[in-house]
Amino acid sequence: MAINKQSAPQTLQRAHRVVIKIGSALLVDEAGHLRSDWLRSVAADIQTLTNTGKHVFIVSSGAVALGLRAIGLTRRSGRLEDAQAAAAVGQIKLAQAYQDIFADYQLSIAQILLTLDDLEDRPKYLNARNTVETLCEHKIIPIINENDTVATGEIRFGDNDRLAARVAQMVGADLLVLLSDIDGLYTADPRIEPSAQLLSVIEKITPDIEAYAGPPSSDTPGSGGMITKVMAAKIATSAGCAMVVMNGNNSAPITRLEQAEPCTLFLSDTDPLTQRKQWIRGLMAPKGTLTLDAGAERALKDGASLLPAGVQSVQGSFKRGDLVVCRNASGTAFAQGLIAYDAEDTLKIAGVKTSEASKILGYAGRSALIHRDDLVIL
Repeated sequence: MAINKQSAPQTLQRAHRVVIKIGSALLVDEAGHLRSDWLRSVAADIQTLTNTGKHVFIVSSGAVALGLRAIGLTRRSGRLEDAQAAAAVGQIKLAQAYQDIFADYQLSIAQILLTLDDLEDRPKYLNARNTVETLCEHKIIPIINENDTVATGEIRFGDNDRLAARVAQMVGADLLVLLSDIDGLYTADPRIEPSAQLLSVIEKITPDIEAYAGPPSSDTPGSGGMITKVMAAKIATSAGCAMVVMNGNNSAPITRLEQAEPCTLFLSDTDPLTQRKQWIRGLMAPKGTLTLDAGAERALKDGASLLPAGVQSVQGSFKRGDLVVCRNASGTAFAQGLIAYDAEDTLKIAGVKTSEASKILGYAGRSALIHRDDLVIL
């Protein structure tokens, strides 16, 4: 249940992609004001991470909490329209705060508003992933928030915990850090049971682990609780991403994590790319077939992405993001992957150079038909 095979500082040090989720209780004080000094310390931490070559993604709560007083409330009322109105006001304040503070640390940011539903719809998921990847290439830090203003259902407990896990899954993160107002997962609520023990490392989420988490919380500016964090850990670890829950209330939380501050580390027994490749390898219902020339076959087996020039023929009816099989000239299936174009556009650019594809299609598409991270050799 809690075996110290690996520590949180070691996991952070080895990670290439880190998602940091910031809770409302950390960003906003009891008077409804932004904790600017605290956010500055986080910006300094992130500057340090990026200077070491890590890519950082932020999932930030706080919009509703920042906007409550603007609509005459001191706490959540339970009415969806109040939460949505508060989010509409608070989101502007939140984005401006990140922009101003991070600029002082030479960090460029971009704002992305998502819902969990956006990540369930395949085309929307692919668009979100490609946008985030492009920002990453340009060293711009995405600030991602739940799009509370247009939610069609009630704003549920812990959405940003689970959203953070889905973002970690989407970007292939090695580590998800949930900054909370508690040290981690205890065997009982430490505010009620002083003898409760902190679980420092969890290798597998069992029913006992879930039972320790307890019910959702309703006594902080946030709306989650430890149970939503365990749910997030299930999502993240199944995608090959380790997850840390730690108390981020004091300044410089990532520095403190590096210095072995008490926390709970949920381990994954694989890595994100391996997990993704295993998933693609296991898919058994291809929607189309591409026949490739010998040069493209060699390139794919050497680890390259599939470019349009290497495609000799296209069969099937498929959409962007569907599974297709790659065959060589003799008809042998040797690879499969998720394609970046639908069948009609793939047929148009098959056999042409990438530089010519946009002229033929009339829009600037992806550089590869199948990116190497979306392809497996059979």
